[in-house]
Amino acid sequence: VILYLAEDSAMENIVTEKKAEESHRQDSADLLVFILLLTLTILTIWLFKHRRFRFLHETGLAMIYGLLVGVVLRYAIHVPSDMNNVTLSCNVNASPATLLVNVSGKFYEYTLKGEISANDVDDIQDNEMLRKVTFDPEVFFNILLPPIIFHAGYSLKQRHFFRNLGSILAYAFVGTVVSCFIIGLFMYGCVMLMKQIGHMGGDFFFTDCLFFGAIVSATDPVTVLAIFNELQVDADLYALLFGESVLNDAVAVVLSSSIVAYQPEGDNTHTFEAMAMLKSFGIFLGVFSGSFALGVATGVVTALISFNFTKLRDFPLLETALFFLMSWSTFLLAEACGFTGVVAVLFCGMTQAHYTFNNLSPESQDRTKQLFELLNFLAENFIFSYMGLTLFTFHNHVFNPIFIVGAFLAVFLGRAANIYPLSFLLNLGRRNKISSNFQHMMMFAGLRGAMTFALSIRDTATYARQMMFSTTLLVVFFTVWICGGGTTQMLSCQKIRVGVDTDQETSVSIGPDGVERRSTKHESAWFFRIWYNFDHNYLKPILTHSGPPLNATLPACCGPLARCLTSPQAYENEEQLKDSDSDLILNDGDITLSYGDVTVSTDAAGAHTSGTPVGGVAVNSDEALDRELAFGDHELVIRGTRLVLPMDDSEPPLPLDSHRHRHKNETMS
Repeated sequence: VILYLAEDSAMENIVTEKKAEESHRQDSADLLVFILLLTLTILTIWLFKHRRFRFLHETGLAMIYGLLVGVVLRYAIHVPSDMNNVTLSCNVNASPATLLVNVSGKFYEYTLKGEISANDVDDIQDNEMLRKVTFDPEVFFNILLPPIIFHAGYSLKQRHFFRNLGSILAYAFVGTVVSCFIIGLFMYGCVMLMKQIGHMGGDFFFTDCLFFGAIVSATDPVTVLAIFNELQVDADLYALLFGESVLNDAVAVVLSSSIVAYQPEGDNTHTFEAMAMLKSFGIFLGVFSGSFALGVATGVVTALISFNFTKLRDFPLLETALFFLMSWSTFLLAEACGFTGVVAVLFCGMTQAHYTFNNLSPESQDRTKQLFELLNFLAENFIFSYMGLTLFTFHNHVFNPIFIVGAFLAVFLGRAANIYPLSFLLNLGRRNKISSNFQHMMMFAGLRGAMTFALSIRDTATYARQMMFSTTLLVVFFTVWICGGGTTQMLSCQKIRVGVDTDQETSVSIGPDGVERRSTKHESAWFFRIWYNFDHNYLKPILTHSGPPLNATLPACCGPLARCLTSPQAYENEEQLKDSDSDLILNDGDITLSYGDVTVSTDAAGAHTSGTPVGGVAVNSDEALDRELAFGDHELVIRGTRLVLPMDDSEPPLPLDSHRHRHKNETMS
């Protein structure tokens, strides 16, 4: 008997090892499928860029390839079913997450994988294969989303972002909340209609409709922005779209979690209760502000570590590794503390771009930029490939025509309620108005993408969440393919100018003599001017090697403290401009232009004054200003800081070139 048991145990171990080896091979094959998808996407992207095709973005390509692979896995590959080792009945009153089974005195642990419909019982092996290519939703939140969100904050162009900060905040906060409630109310009407005609197969409450409104209000115009960047569309339009998409992703995440936290007292948890609503609103404010503070604090700590306490600049590899780990840990720390990692890592990226980046060695600056750009590219294309795959590999799809049509109409109405009324109100106080063609473009560019998908796939346990997930996939497909593919045509239709240098500080206008003149585009926001003064004079010298030494900005009584907090590099670089934000402040009263021996300045009223050249010949101020802004390199003296801005002599406008040639001919003659 003992010999028989030993042989039986040995055979069982061999079978277990074979199953483990087969599972390992299957997992490797599944990952290989995604690697090949990304490889094929990259090669096709190269072909599109080489041929200059703009009707389909790389994310749309990734989705198409994912769809094709999903069709093959679902309908072309079948694993032979072995029902001999399957027990079809087990009397258990609940579905525990872990099940311990006693087989002849041996205990085996089984983990719950999900519900299987009665029609799929005979296809368990196929279901197992499809389930293995379906990732845990936490993979998206903890691994794929952090580099995408961090890169958005780390690569943010602060100049145009802060110039339009008020409008961006209005679109991201007020607009997202308005869109959420418009979509939620419209979808609740659709749900009521579905219940009346008997097309509802489960519970669907008003809070579910609001949750759907929150997740589809997260815009991700990656396709549009890529085309904008390639065509060099107007910098303000780019900043408005990019800034809104970056912040409203964070708002949508916190808003959806606040809606889930809505819990009225009593037996019916889906009735309206003022106290429960106020509690959800408090949760929204608390989670967002806490996540914001945590992200900024982590960025400041990273800046201090790279600034005062270590000499990591001497070891670029270690410096880059620490920067990477600190950035990623911000997301996980926020999630572990009950906050939102998306908000935390976004503001961590913005803080590190503003402070920590200045302390990094040149090698680490290049490495961190390239590293997060690469991770963002791979993660984003992986998610879009996976979207196409899940359309066929996800088992619990619920497609309802009424809900789908209602969702498309609701998304359109919610986007319109976000853009047009807010733009009208913002234009009442903006000097640089948001034109109607910009508004139409922003309306058209409200694509849904990675964040909407990640929020919808995170919970698909109930009938309502399954219907939301299936509908969300269709919304993402439509907006990426149709709206993203029609971006170039929409730009032409709205007559939005392209080929504009996004770093250009001046706008071009035609003077009465037919010659192009350049002038500063518009002033910076008053709030940002106040913040800039405080940041430039106090925070930058403490956290970085940039900015003026503290003994030049603090009172004389604080001299010892100033010398203690200011780095030696700050004294060495005192005459050099290392502040990346000094070009943001372009107020008429603060600008002095030097052209040769002529000094041209503007006062607060906008009147130009000019100095007299050495030769004693007076020069008209307007002519000197035009000459200065039109030709060659010029210098802006901004609050004592000298900034050299090179002007490209090969700019495309013909009138300027002709004026330039005429000027040269006159000089030669």
